[in-house]
Amino acid sequence: MCNVVFPSTQCDYHNSGSNRSLRVVLLREVVSVPYYPGEDSKLRASNLQVRRGGNCPNTLEVLQQLLREEQAAPESRKVKPYLVTCLPCCNAPATMKIIASYGANTLVDFSRCIFRHEKDEPASSYIIRSSATGSRTLVNYNDLAEMTFDEFVIAAKGLDGEDTWFHFEGRIPATTLQCIQWLRRSRPKARVSVEVEKPGREGLENLVAEADVVFFSRSWAESKLYMNAEECLLGQSAKARRGSHLFCTWGAQGAASLSPDGATVSVSATQPGQTIRVLDTVGAGDTFIAGVLFGFLHHDDDWDSRAKLSFAVQLATCKVQQEGFNDLGFQALERLAVARLEIGK
Repeated sequence: MCNVVFPSTQCDYHNSGSNRSLRVVLLREVVSVPYYPGEDSKLRASNLQVRRGGNCPNTLEVLQQLLREEQAAPESRKVKPYLVTCLPCCNAPATMKIIASYGANTLVDFSRCIFRHEKDEPASSYIIRSSATGSRTLVNYNDLAEMTFDEFVIAAKGLDGEDTWFHFEGRIPATTLQCIQWLRRSRPKARVSVEVEKPGREGLENLVAEADVVFFSRSWAESKLYMNAEECLLGQSAKARRGSHLFCTWGAQGAASLSPDGATVSVSATQPGQTIRVLDTVGAGDTFIAGVLFGFLHHDDDWDSRAKLSFAVQLATCKVQQEGFNDLGFQALERLAVARLEIGK
């Protein structure tokens, strides 16, 4: 079995190897308004949604769907996902709501989460979404102490097996770097992926040199004055770990990847003749990452770089056409099956 771990310095995930991820889990309130309000004004919202959020937790939700569909086959490789994150008291209603959000029969193991027993409320995020412009304004609040390096080590030591994948968000670069370097010393066979997303977050480029797979966001790339995804990948390749895979998303223009052999692949967000209606872009990048991780965990041998990238892009394209993440895994794998049948005709 592989483990996949999502730590969030907070999250963990396991496969017949293992996959773990480090990231904050939060409750997110999305308020839809006709236009962005002015300061000290009053405005009636048209809709309110309360969701569980956070980059790695979102990625884990979509990855769980894909794994459930794929692992239904008896001969399929088994992957066990773990979430390693800081949560309020284990009996707090918010904690129970977060865990329940993954479903009654979730594949995710929460046993390595760190519970802050003196706290009842999780990290929170408030999003004001303007119908007039499509803009999203975020306000975040977190009163939970962040996961420390020592807490991560304790959680990681409790995981069995050498076949493990750790996915980090790169939220706190200094701590994340410590965690990755410890993994290199203590679990040399582990594979590590990291997300480089937030512009201006000092230390993110140090993580590029340590990870096996790196995901760059458009906003981060543009803050470094890159004009497109391919330029970002080529520019960062000199800093990357030897043998690493690099990915960069670019919104409606799709995404690009750079393989260890230096080959660059680009895929558009839409296929020829495909038209889409964008409803909700929150979590599109997290969904893309889930698609790529799924490709590595379950199709590393039979999907080349273009196949992995195309699947992840189409998965994210499905996401932006719906609210939330429900049934994304089923939709994406169903479309893949149809495409295979068309190719075989």
